[in-house]
Amino acid sequence: MAEITHARVLKIALPIVLSNATVPLLGAVDTGVVGQMGQAAPIGAVGVGAVVLASFYWIFGFLRMGTSGLVAQAHGARDAGETGALLMRALMIGAAAGVAVILLQFPLFWLAFRLAPASAEVEGLARTYLSIRIWGAPATIALYAVTGWLIAVERTRSVLVLQLWMNGLNILLDLWFVLGLGWGVGGVAVASLIAEWSGLFLGLWLCRAAFAGGQWHDLARVFDRARIARMMRVNSDIMVRSIILQFSFTTFIFLAAGFGDVTLAANQVLLQFLEITAYALDGFAFAAESLVGQAVGARSALAVRRSSVVASQWGVAGAVLLGLTFWLAGPAIIDLMAADPAVREAARGYLPWVALAPVIGIASWMFDGIFIGATLSREMRNAMLLSCIVYVGALLTLPGAYGNHGLWAALMVLNTMRGLTMGFFYPRAERAAG
Repeated sequence: MAEITHARVLKIALPIVLSNATVPLLGAVDTGVVGQMGQAAPIGAVGVGAVVLASFYWIFGFLRMGTSGLVAQAHGARDAGETGALLMRALMIGAAAGVAVILLQFPLFWLAFRLAPASAEVEGLARTYLSIRIWGAPATIALYAVTGWLIAVERTRSVLVLQLWMNGLNILLDLWFVLGLGWGVGGVAVASLIAEWSGLFLGLWLCRAAFAGGQWHDLARVFDRARIARMMRVNSDIMVRSIILQFSFTTFIFLAAGFGDVTLAANQVLLQFLEITAYALDGFAFAAESLVGQAVGARSALAVRRSSVVASQWGVAGAVLLGLTFWLAGPAIIDLMAADPAVREAARGYLPWVALAPVIGIASWMFDGIFIGATLSREMRNAMLLSCIVYVGALLTLPGAYGNHGLWAALMVLNTMRGLTMGFFYPRAERAAG
């Protein structure tokens, strides 16, 4: 295995950071173009529709993480046949999942609008949006597999190219279809649909090395029962872990509503800081996924440790920098996000928690990358479960005593426990390479 250097970590991480930076831009353009229609309902419809689809697709996020870890290990073991077979298995899962979402669209949409009711006008426009975009489900979910494969083999520049293509095309088509042709909400949906399918085709071309040599249609290998069983185990554990994590954040948001509209709005503003943190630090966790996975595949416990340490050094540096930025520039950022003086004042009062969040959370985020690379999915699941139990205990005590400060403290407890529990399991990552 090639030497683990700081330059190699940055080569993997920085394209991911740049790629993530394009995601909020697309959302802003989607909102902006329908905003030019001069009505509130289209803006709400696009927002609701995008959230509904993101919620459905989020369930299949395990495909990105599971593919990354398994392919990295096969790549580290120099098993080109298995890297191709893994991509084929993941693409088939993505295609099947996408078809299932299309077939189940009517009950899924019904459930979504029962859980989050909107006005008749907004719901009608949102259904138009969803009825078009749903046909991109196979492409969108399959792209998780493509992205995971590219990260595993250190092709993150290709991930950046893919993201720039999809978001750039989507933005151009948004402007043409909505402002030029006057297609309204339907135009935004068609633009996204075209971008998703074109993105899949580009992604497959970027992964063309996986299809070289014919290993991708080695059906005996692709459908090998033991390998499929391992892939399903890894993916199912990651899915359970992700559901528990999502439950934890959803609970935080719901409990915040009990402190009044101003506090709820302040928390929503501050949660955007956490989203920025995730986008900024993802690259270093992805670097850990790729390098640790390859080290496990190469059977080098020393390389596992070196990969974990070097990637984490950059992650910690990034977390400290973000924390300082939030502390110093946070008030100005809050003013950009909120116009209401009461919301601004409340958000400033809780700003120290957001400044602490990257520093407290970096251990859990880096261990996520390390464990994905080592395919310690069961340990990820168990650590998340134990952390959530402690988190629930914190939620039952701290908010009642300290209000919204207690709620933020409970969230810090969750991330602290995630770091501690996964730190306890970490030696298994090195043993996985034995």
